[in-house]
Amino acid sequence: MPIDYRILMITANVLANQLGLPVPVIPTLIVAGAWAAQGTISPTALFLCTIFACVAADSVWFLAGRVYGNSVMKLLCRISLTPDSCVSDTQSRFERWGSNALLVAKFVPGLALIAPPLAGATKMGWLRFLAFSTVGSAAWVTIAIAGGMLFRHQIEQIMPRIADFGVAAATTIGAVLVIYIAYKWWERRRFYSVLRMARIDVQELYRLIGAGRAPLIVDVRSPTALTLEPRRIPGALHVPLLEVKQHLGDLPRDREIVAYCTCPNEASAAQVAKLLMDSGFRKVRPLYGGLDAWIAAGYAVDAIEVSTGHPTAAILVPKA
Repeated sequence: MPIDYRILMITANVLANQLGLPVPVIPTLIVAGAWAAQGTISPTALFLCTIFACVAADSVWFLAGRVYGNSVMKLLCRISLTPDSCVSDTQSRFERWGSNALLVAKFVPGLALIAPPLAGATKMGWLRFLAFSTVGSAAWVTIAIAGGMLFRHQIEQIMPRIADFGVAAATTIGAVLVIYIAYKWWERRRFYSVLRMARIDVQELYRLIGAGRAPLIVDVRSPTALTLEPRRIPGALHVPLLEVKQHLGDLPRDREIVAYCTCPNEASAAQVAKLLMDSGFRKVRPLYGGLDAWIAAGYAVDAIEVSTGHPTAAILVPKA
């Protein structure tokens, strides 16, 4: 049987997209669905190859998460065009949905790339991961291809016009892609500019603790992040980013607060600091470098007991 190079190109497009490259894939699958409806390419081969591409990419990230743990998530969040969702929304969804997150990950921006390495880092079973990834990938691919099949007549009318424009059409598509990436990059820079504020470094925090003038130290990591790094600065209270608003009344307003996390650029800690300052707290600072910098400096840490499977941890707040 001769090789259908269109299937290979579609599969390569899906694989690149699922590995995290900023290349559009939904238009490709829709057009491919129209071709399948016309009978010009094999629907079965299209379906199986695109699912294989999705699961293969997911497996690469799953293995990376299993081997390298939290460092993979840090890398992905550092290069992500949507760091605000990367450092909070994706982990919270994974915590709420567990393995089911893999079923819907490809439909949720930001979650598709983070869920597989997160599953690996949290030691999800390999067979369980493959099963959920395959089902989720099949649902995503089916909807996209079915859309192309459903609107095949409209696509048949549009494609010749696109072909007539040739280079102009390709240039327009490329320009739209560049504008999209530029916009997301601008949003990324704006997000980090909002979080710029005075930090406290680990040496200063250590000196304050040694001098008996320790600030209130707040660990704002998610339960999943605790599972990935089950240690904390001694005496730190655990108040996850998404729970801070519920505990504003429990935090002292007459005492300096230092927030820390394990995310790139202290994004979650800075978000908490900004939230607290907007709520009237006078002095709140993120810890520069977070828990990683504290550990790298060789300072003492306390072990944290966390459950496996579905990470949970008690939220510790000061008593009134």
